Amino acid sequence: MDFEYSEEQRMLRDSVRRMLDEVATPEYVRATDREGRYPYEVYQGFVDLGLVAMAFPEAYGGLGGGIMDFVAVSEEIGRTSYDYLGGYGTSVFNGMNLLHNATEEQKSHFIPKLIKGEIRMSIAMTEPGAGSDAGAMRTTARLDGDHWVLHGQKVFSTGSGARDAVISVYAKTDTSVPYKQGISLFLVDNTTPGMQLRKLDTLGRRSIGTYEIFFDNVRIPKDRLVGEINRGWNYMLSGLQLERIMTTAGYCGAAQATVDLALQYAKERSQFGQPIGDFQAIAHMLADMQTEVEAARTLMLKAAWEMSTGRDALKTLSMAKLFASETYVKAANNGMQIMGGYGYIMEYDMHRHYRDARSNTIAAGTSQMQRNLIARQMGLKPR
Repeated sequence: MDFEYSEEQRMLRDSVRRMLDEVATPEYVRATDREGRYPYEVYQGFVDLGLVAMAFPEAYGGLGGGIMDFVAVSEEIGRTSYDYLGGYGTSVFNGMNLLHNATEEQKSHFIPKLIKGEIRMSIAMTEPGAGSDAGAMRTTARLDGDHWVLHGQKVFSTGSGARDAVISVYAKTDTSVPYKQGISLFLVDNTTPGMQLRKLDTLGRRSIGTYEIFFDNVRIPKDRLVGEINRGWNYMLSGLQLERIMTTAGYCGAAQATVDLALQYAKERSQFGQPIGDFQAIAHMLADMQTEVEAARTLMLKAAWEMSTGRDALKTLSMAKLFASETYVKAANNGMQIMGGYGYIMEYDMHRHYRDARSNTIAAGTSQMQRNLIARQMGLKPR
């Protein structure tokens, strides 16, 4: 089986790399990280290259790309900054969720705006008391005339504070039934009166930002309900595989960038009369790092191939997400060790990978949840 990119996908990847090398220079990436500043110039580059349009059908102004195209782009963005991938990928997979679940009127209105860069998309699902247990959410929405009224709190909403963001908000619309039957999905502009957004001060991934959102009886038009009422649980699940293949591809790109940084340092830094990479202890660390990254990438490409051919990719995708996220964390940790004190200095990039990587065994499904999913696919019943 061939899991490698096609010639067209390699050309696509190279065009993304050229744009990022030009716009997202090392100095630019460090500045947006240091200042917690959204990379609007980079996002506009995504729009101008047609990377947002790529995921959508031509009927809505898209380019009709496939899963492997999306993966090639996500891996390349992750190479420059995993954080930047959050801005791109969150818009795309929330837009794809509309494509699969929204009404025709909603698709015709929002998807062309997303493709043109007139709006961005974010998601608000997690709550302070409902992380991995999404069914425990307490945010509610009730119908009042021609408006829905939202009340509650969300947390860890990636990119929801960016300009022109439309947030996919999951809320309980029927508290009398089991949670899988009583959740609905709404589209909420981040400038809607009654909403309060607070950017969280995080260890890493500081540019795109993650937010806490308070809904104090926020009124939104009736037509902002996505699809059908009480179908939100199904809509939520329908977008998770696309989110996870995106994040996994990004982990692979970022982990490879981490290895490249450590390798370059090991070749240039001399101690005791030779490059430190020629000492067996360092050489073996780098060999293990590269082996693990390549293994993670192969598993990711297999999951993407399964998705692109219509197979059930849940088991492979869960394994890929688990292994690639932990590989990025391990590579960044070893990269810090190889670079020693220089890895700890802010003018170098290894510390950013070290900080950005650490959230990835938590976000988009924790490592523990991935292991549970894998075990269930094996016929086990972990508690």
